[in-house]
Amino acid sequence: MGVMRIIESEACIAEGVAWLVEKEASFGKVLALTGPPPLRRREHGFGALLAAIVSQQLSVAAADSVWKRLESEGLTDEAAIRAADEMALRGCGLSGQKVRYAKALSESRTDFAAFGNWPDEDIVAELTRIPGIGRWTAEIYVMFALGRADVFAAGDLALRESARLLFDLPSRPPERELASMALAWSPWRTVAAGLLWSYYRHAKNREGIRS
Repeated sequence: MGVMRIIESEACIAEGVAWLVEKEASFGKVLALTGPPPLRRREHGFGALLAAIVSQQLSVAAADSVWKRLESEGLTDEAAIRAADEMALRGCGLSGQKVRYAKALSESRTDFAAFGNWPDEDIVAELTRIPGIGRWTAEIYVMFALGRADVFAAGDLALRESARLLFDLPSRPPERELASMALAWSPWRTVAAGLLWSYYRHAKNREGIRS
C-alpha cells in the first residue's frame, strides 16, 4: 500500500469535511455547530513524539503546563532529554514513568526522516516498539506530525464519547467497534476524528486533545 494523502492546509480539511458531510449526515450537524476542525499540524520528529508522551492521560491544560516547563528548561530535544537527569525532568512535571518513556525515546535513535515514504501502519508498528509509545501515541503522531489523512485513533476516550453522543449510542463504543465504524469515513478518517473532537469540545466544553 502506498503513502496516503497528506493534510497540508485548511483547504485539505475543507475537502475532507465536504466529503464526510456528504457521506454521513451527522457530520453536517457537527459542522453547523463547530465549523471545520482546526488544521492541528505539528513539526515532525522527536519533539512531536515527546509532546505526545507528555499528553498521555493528562488534560489539555495540564499537558500544556508541563510542556511549557520543559520548553523553559530547554528540555524538548533528543540530546537534552538524553543528558538530563531524572530530577530535572520530574521537576518539569513528568511522572517517573514518563521520565523513563522520554529517556527511552531519546535513546531509540529513531530515524524520523525515513517515515516520509512509509505506510501508516508500518510507522505505527515501528513507533510502538519504543517503551511508552502505545498505539494511541503513535497514531496521534502519524495524524498530526506527519499529516496523514486517513488515520483514526479509535482508542481515544474523547472520540469514543463523542461518537456515543453524536450517533446516540447506548454506551461508548469499544475501540474495535469504533475502528470498524470509522472504515466508512476512509479516506478522510483523520478529518472525521477532527470533527468528533470538535463535537466533544462543544458538548463537554473542554478539549479532547492537545493542539
